[in-house]
Amino acid sequence: MARVLQYLLLILMSLALRIRVVGYWSLIYGYCALCTIVALLKLCWNIILRPTATFQWGVRETPPACLNDTSLGTHCYVRIKESGLRFHYVAAGERGKPLMLFLHGFPEFWFSWRYQLREFKSEFRVVAVDMRGYGESDLPLSSDSYSFDSLVTDVKDIVEYLGYNRCCLVGHDWGGTIAWLFAIQYPEMVTKLIVLNSPHPSVFTDYALRHPSQLLKSSHFFFYQLPRFPELMFSINDFKVVCCVGLSTFKVKVVCASILCVLCVHAHAFICIVVCCMISHVLSSLPLSQNHVRSPVLLLWGERDAFFEQEMAEACRLYIRNHFRLNIISGASHWLQQDQPDIVNTLIWTFLKEGEGRKSYRN
Repeated sequence: MARVLQYLLLILMSLALRIRVVGYWSLIYGYCALCTIVALLKLCWNIILRPTATFQWGVRETPPACLNDTSLGTHCYVRIKESGLRFHYVAAGERGKPLMLFLHGFPEFWFSWRYQLREFKSEFRVVAVDMRGYGESDLPLSSDSYSFDSLVTDVKDIVEYLGYNRCCLVGHDWGGTIAWLFAIQYPEMVTKLIVLNSPHPSVFTDYALRHPSQLLKSSHFFFYQLPRFPELMFSINDFKVVCCVGLSTFKVKVVCASILCVLCVHAHAFICIVVCCMISHVLSSLPLSQNHVRSPVLLLWGERDAFFEQEMAEACRLYIRNHFRLNIISGASHWLQQDQPDIVNTLIWTFLKEGEGRKSYRN
């Protein structure tokens, strides 16, 4: 009888756990569905009732003039033999100077680093790359092509192609996630790591699974996993919804915002696989000690970022085995390097001057 009761108790506990898990994810996806319905209603309102007030342009066939600004650098291309992919990047500064490599986030491209390209080219060889699936870089169609291993390997291949064996690595948003993983996997290639609005992957995984509110803030992860629906949303009315989002979010001129229409579609294959379980899978394949970063780290975060949590930012310190500086910028949004470029550039210069100094960057 005792065994029967014990067996029934185990069944009830297992059932309760499953109900909890189902309820948890139902809440997350239910919230995503609600946001999707609201977005559709707003889109219909703009298209049907306010067609001219909101939408005044479509997808351009020619690049906006601001992308050809020579003061930002030279447009270059590299084809990596191993992957066979061609990458586009913009470079400035003398070739013999230390390398500072910039990795953009979603749904951006090299242009998001325009203020930093101008600022740091005086003492660095600055390179802002379009990652695979973005901008003018190649777009592999298979979702398997966007694994973290592939994205990290891309960074390694590009650094070596540029003639360097190490760099100062700067990443924002999901580019920041790749920067964290690159510094973990190839510590000898990162002299200093600068990350904007992106926590250490282990911190994000742990925090998100313990705080449903953080998953709700990251609900777009799950939206992009829906089959074909994200592409449908973006493509409605000649991709003009993306242009509108670009204007309000990035605070750039109309002539520059139109490029986002193509970028968001190209970037879909990347973002749809980036969820906390994917990050957890990558990190679980590494020994625990290898989740730590041995390079000096600067973490910058905008206080008005919807993803910002003080506890999550502070927890990154646990995974740094070197100097760690955290700067939370009040009044700044998620698009930190474009929203507050002067403050960001000043903080980066201060960080670069600390410790070893700039001489440590030379090969």
